[in-house]
Amino acid sequence: MKFWQVDAFTATPFAGNPAAVCILDVPASEDWMQNVAMEMNLAETAFAVQEDEKWHIRWFTPNTEVDLCGHATLATVHVLKQTGKLEDGASITFQSRSGPLVCSTVGDRIELNFPATRPGPLDAVEPADVLSALKLNLQTEQVQFLQSCFDVLVVVTESELVRSASPDISAVAALPVRGVILTAKNDKNLAQDEQASADFVSRFFAPACDVPEDPVTGSAHCCLAPYWAEQLGKNDLVGYQASRRGGFVSCRVEGDRVILSGNAVTVAAGELLA
Repeated sequence: MKFWQVDAFTATPFAGNPAAVCILDVPASEDWMQNVAMEMNLAETAFAVQEDEKWHIRWFTPNTEVDLCGHATLATVHVLKQTGKLEDGASITFQSRSGPLVCSTVGDRIELNFPATRPGPLDAVEPADVLSALKLNLQTEQVQFLQSCFDVLVVVTESELVRSASPDISAVAALPVRGVILTAKNDKNLAQDEQASADFVSRFFAPACDVPEDPVTGSAHCCLAPYWAEQLGKNDLVGYQASRRGGFVSCRVEGDRVILSGNAVTVAAGELLA
């Protein structure tokens, strides 16, 4: 069985977020999929299979299954298009643990119609613990703390604080959430080159899922987009995830849905022999 490694949310190899993609002929066992994801050792490995004319998708980190993953879904659509299973301009609906996900090809870009995960008040996490884990030398009143169904959202006033953060990964892993999103409005005077086009910047840390820092996180933008749409007064936004690899996520908020779009490029393909 073939597999592909795809860099998502980028048109440049070795940037964006890498994901492994397996297109299955028949459903596979959870143990086997988890073992393959462990072997791939990427943030996520996606498994897609068509049953009774419906496509199903699941996502695994090296140590657990997750409910939603944007970059690996984008990578999967890219592979289906590349292998002729999805025509240019066509759409596909995946059945997933987060409900139906409609994905479309639009030119050289791919759009993902995902559920919005609007943040609300912080719950079951102490702000001081979050600040300590992120190693931010700030007072709690200088920071906004929110929480989605998955993650803690930490909003700071300067984008340089996001870019330069060096968190205590063990302390982040100890927080009772999937991960921590650190974000700020993009400071145009601090941005470089094309990064100036971004409305906001972010980074995402999820060591509890064996992902110390995710390069570009689609599911995090399901929380970021509704938040920044309200703050900035517009529904069309561009986010830049300021990881070492970096990547852009175009976002459009439509009610309780977020349309994420980006590019992808295949960097490797091979065969699974076990």
